[in-house]
Amino acid sequence: MNVLQQQSLFPELNEELALPKPVNVASVPQRSPFRYPGGKTWFVPTFRNWFVNRFTKPSLLVEPFAGGGIISLTALFDELVSNVVMVEIDADIAAVWQSVVDGHAEWIAERILSFDLTKESVMAEITKKNVDERERAFQTILKNRTFHGGILADGAGFLKRGESGKGIKSRWYPNTLAKRFKDLTLIADRMKFFKEDGLKVIREYSQKKDVVFFIDPPYTAGGKKAGKRLYRHFELDHDRLFTLCESIEGDFLMTYDNADEVKSMAKRHGFEIRLILMKNTHHTTMEELVIGKNLSWMDH
Repeated sequence: MNVLQQQSLFPELNEELALPKPVNVASVPQRSPFRYPGGKTWFVPTFRNWFVNRFTKPSLLVEPFAGGGIISLTALFDELVSNVVMVEIDADIAAVWQSVVDGHAEWIAERILSFDLTKESVMAEITKKNVDERERAFQTILKNRTFHGGILADGAGFLKRGESGKGIKSRWYPNTLAKRFKDLTLIADRMKFFKEDGLKVIREYSQKKDVVFFIDPPYTAGGKKAGKRLYRHFELDHDRLFTLCESIEGDFLMTYDNADEVKSMAKRHGFEIRLILMKNTHHTTMEELVIGKNLSWMDH
């Protein structure tokens, strides 16, 4: 569907004709230890702008589909909020964030620095059974950094050629990774983590007026298949999510794939929509939706 057709269906999306250039991700501080498919590093400047245009500073940010966690980490390191609640149902990713909250970030950093990475050593490590939470966290980081695209879903496999033919070592930067984990020790006491259903946590915090939400659900609305390929837990009742967002007393920003079904849901629930450009991991420029109660600050 072309731009003019989209405008005829959704006339409020006039900004489609003059979208700002996509963000250069290299200009954004890399806080997360994950290479995360669907990660939101590119969205950080827009997220910051949202806070700059707020009248009051919220006491808490809730991220119900945390994934790589870049938005929560940015909010803490930039002092945009005092505390965050991160939620992730995937057990491997949850092990990483729980380990950080439990004070094991320094331990993970040291494991990264001392690990001699080969395909054999990685296989030996990630196939260990009955490991504790911090060992599982280290296994997760190994898989995330050596599997194709950083994908942790079932069926993912090792990088073959990788960057400059380096194979599985092409995304393994031990000093950089260790520093990111050590930096997390500075904010861990301001993080709360739940291995939980994101919708349940939205409901639990929805009545607090000084709480804001950043909501980035799996992109499976409108028959989209990306979420099914990238994530273990891709099934989501999107209409229920939108209904829950109606009950939020504070404020929220939601990002979604640019799909007509999503636009229709947003309109049906009385939310505003804007388009924003992003570049995916293949450097292809794509459009995503930003959804919220009041997005007039994005028009300036």
